Amino acid sequence: MIILRHCESEFNRLYNQTGRDPNLADPSLSATGKTHADQLVSALGHLPITRILVSPFTRALQTATPLARALNITPEISPLLRERGLYSCDIGTPPNTLAWAWPHLDFAELDATWWSPQPESDQHMQKRVQLFRQFMATQPDADQTLVVSHWWFLLGLCGDSLENGDWRHYSL
Repeated sequence: MIILRHCESEFNRLYNQTGRDPNLADPSLSATGKTHADQLVSALGHLPITRILVSPFTRALQTATPLARALNITPEISPLLRERGLYSCDIGTPPNTLAWAWPHLDFAELDATWWSPQPESDQHMQKRVQLFRQFMATQPDADQTLVVSHWWFLLGLCGDSLENGDWRHYSL
């Protein structure tokens, strides 16, 4: 599979400037992040991607959108891919609001408060990572799947720290 950390969000931009939580729940991509998401089309568009799994957070959905559009793939929402609940940005948006913003996506499997409790323990997050590994091990198209997620989740999955917009091939 290909794993991708979402591009720079407004939270990331402000946090990097001040070192403080800017109190932004489910932030959008920054201008830099939006440009980077568009550039991922040329970086990843030639790969044999047939499926996109994406976290329900806005920043992950916005990162996946240009590539999904270019590849004519409808992303699948996976709450397992959500970020570890630690900061204001890790408070999500209710599914009905997400469905209004992305009417072509299916948010039906999300609970009203699908995001993780704060603070989410490492043990709880690692359990989600393990459930995701088990799920992907049963998927025949795992090697052609793009997974759009977050720093903590991807660190737990692959053991590497990915910067905003970084991607790599990952085998289970």
